[in-house]
Amino acid sequence: MPKVTFVGAGSAVFARQLMTDILAIEGLDDGVFALVDIDAGRLSLAKRIAERLVELSGKRWMVEASVDRLDVLKGADYVINSIEVAGLKNVRFDYDIPMRYGIDQCIGDTIGPGGIFKALRTGPAWLEIVGDVQRVAPGAVVLNYTNPMSILTLAAQRSTELSVVGLCHSVQGTSRQLAGYVGIPYGEMQWDCAGINHNAWFTKLERAGVDLYPLLRERARDPDVYEKDPVRFEVMLHLGAFVTESSGHFSEYVPYFRKRPDLIDKYTRPGYLGESGFYANNWPRWRRENDEQIEAMLQGDRPIPVGRSLEYGADIIEALECGRAATIYGNVLNRGSIDNLPDGCVEVACRVDDKGIHAQHFGPLPEQLAGLNRTHMAVHELVVEALLERSQEKARYALMLDPLTAAVCSLDEIARLFDEMWEAERESMPAFS
Repeated sequence: MPKVTFVGAGSAVFARQLMTDILAIEGLDDGVFALVDIDAGRLSLAKRIAERLVELSGKRWMVEASVDRLDVLKGADYVINSIEVAGLKNVRFDYDIPMRYGIDQCIGDTIGPGGIFKALRTGPAWLEIVGDVQRVAPGAVVLNYTNPMSILTLAAQRSTELSVVGLCHSVQGTSRQLAGYVGIPYGEMQWDCAGINHNAWFTKLERAGVDLYPLLRERARDPDVYEKDPVRFEVMLHLGAFVTESSGHFSEYVPYFRKRPDLIDKYTRPGYLGESGFYANNWPRWRRENDEQIEAMLQGDRPIPVGRSLEYGADIIEALECGRAATIYGNVLNRGSIDNLPDGCVEVACRVDDKGIHAQHFGPLPEQLAGLNRTHMAVHELVVEALLERSQEKARYALMLDPLTAAVCSLDEIARLFDEMWEAERESMPAFS
């Protein structure tokens, strides 16, 4: 009977979907959902929806909850992380301060100034969590969903002996988008993908052995298709492969699209296609509306979705608990999976069975793609060192290597930007004081 502990369960919409997925596993009729969140109000909401989901499933899962993670971590078989540390308090700083220096972010929670400072706020709490898991549930499989994905997953992998995998939905989501762009049934497309989180590359797209990239390039020249994904199509047309992250978010990862107003006007579009400040301007409202949606479900004013999603979390649990092997794309240590990337956190195909999670060998990426990945892996490495050593200096170096920041600012400007953000967010980074 598996025990699945959700850390940061107050993100109730996310926890709801993963619990729905787990309850949909055929034959897994008993278990424990253990929920923890430091926000008692949001934890209560998560517990109520969990109990309702179990009731709807007809299965015999139990639900427990606590604001103290040690109450629910002991004996956990799986620990699912979705924490958010001081996000509401700092989301404006993450966007507004860099913007004054000309660094225009769309999402800003994974890389760039916003992503680096989110890591500095979140990382110390995350390291305490995995340290507790190591002590009281050393056999647990840790599934990390919190961004910055690569940085937090790598920090846990470097500091514990736990089985840790970072999970995202960009690979499975983008592969389905690609099938739509070329107009074929998803099941008829064969593909290979590897890289780092949000920067993984579809190096093969085929149907019955026929390369689909010529057709995709042709489709990209259709304005109606191009407008659905302008940045990613530009990257594909010039660098030879389609990338996993959305156009808006990926535009922050590289120096080509957001360093001048004319480029922003040319390549970005509203919403997730690159809108300036899209996350900072909307995330607080989304967070509130998500809680309202859960409450509406509990009151019967909104249907409770019961379908299984494309998230990999339940696939891993099903493979380990039921012996039904699956292939997922996980963020794992690069122990030879990608030949021309360094030791660090990479996103590759992983075979999961009742023996564990096994990263697959991919081989080398095309060098132009590996080069972009290595730039970010250097930033990840410095931020992880900053977290493990409590080093403000290494965090500053990381920002100086960030591709978009470096494309816009001088070293002196980056130093001043860093100091201004540090001062604004200091209260949310007590581990560094």
